[in-house]
Amino acid sequence: MARKKEISKDKILDTAYKMAIKGGIEGLTARSIAKAGHFSTQPLYLEFDNMGDLRNQVLKRISSDLRTHTLHQKVTGKPLIDLNLSYIDFAQKHVNLFRAMFVDGKFGSKIIADTLMDLGIEKFNEQYPDTGYDKAKINDIVIANWISTTGMAALVVNEIASFNQNQIINVLNAQIHDAMLNDRLSETEENPMFAADDEVSLKDNLA
Repeated sequence: MARKKEISKDKILDTAYKMAIKGGIEGLTARSIAKAGHFSTQPLYLEFDNMGDLRNQVLKRISSDLRTHTLHQKVTGKPLIDLNLSYIDFAQKHVNLFRAMFVDGKFGSKIIADTLMDLGIEKFNEQYPDTGYDKAKINDIVIANWISTTGMAALVVNEIASFNQNQIINVLNAQIHDAMLNDRLSETEENPMFAADDEVSLKDNLA
């Protein structure tokens, strides 16, 4: 009779996920996860190909939460603006995770970039259903919006500046308006959102 697994893959992922949400992703090592979950490191190596595999699965779970729950707060009734405000709120509540994924760009850029772009395009189309813009134009507007929103979130998280909600909304409305009026972004313009990650930039990912 086969021996029943004492430590399941789900338990390992649950432990790693909670650690990532609380303290960021850099601290996810086999030993730290095993210690937090009160088990040995052996189950990690049995259930996952390597630590990169485990981190990617944690990021996919975080991405799913962002997509289905975290970034869906209703504040102003304007879908894209509410998405931006939810993102800034997420950054303030999960500082280390925000820095690891969105500022340092050390982990999961493509997973997270895909999620943010999908949501941004969805919310833009909800807020502005009758623009008649093509896909490339909408992509550019959403990229510019995320750059602006991430910059504001980074300023707030690093205590470089503080903004009240009305100020944030006014800045975002102005940025979206300007982006809608402008021609396409320069093809050579580098998106700083994940600048530290060699794997992919947000613009390269979706151009």
